[in-house]
Amino acid sequence: MIIVTNTIQVKPGYGDIMRERFKTPKNVHTFPGFVRMELLQTQGLEEHEEYQVCTAWDNKESFDAWVQSDSFKQAHAQRRESGNSEMVIGNKITLHEVIVSHLPALPQES
Repeated sequence: MIIVTNTIQVKPGYGDIMRERFKTPKNVHTFPGFVRMELLQTQGLEEHEEYQVCTAWDNKESFDAWVQSDSFKQAHAQRRESGNSEMVIGNKITLHEVIVSHLPALPQES
C-alpha cells in the first residue's frame, strides 16, 4: 500500500473553501485501487493555512492510473476554471510506502 500526500498551502481566509471542496466524494473514490482519503489541517500556522490531502492506494500503479485518467484531468481542470487556484500559494506531492500498519487490538473474550 502507498500513501500519497498533497500538501497545499492556501492564503489566509480561504480554508472554508478548501475544506468544502473535499467534503463531497468525487470520482477518485470509485477508482480501482483507491483505499481512502483524509483531509488534514496543519495547526498553529499564522502566515498561511496548510492542508494535507492524504490518499491511500493499493499500489503505485493504481495511483499512477488515476493521475493519467480523464477523471483526474477533468477534476483538476474544473478547479482551475472556477478560480479557486488563486487561493493556492503552493503545493507538494509526496509518495510513501506503508511498511508497518497497526490497528487497535480487539477486546479479548473472558
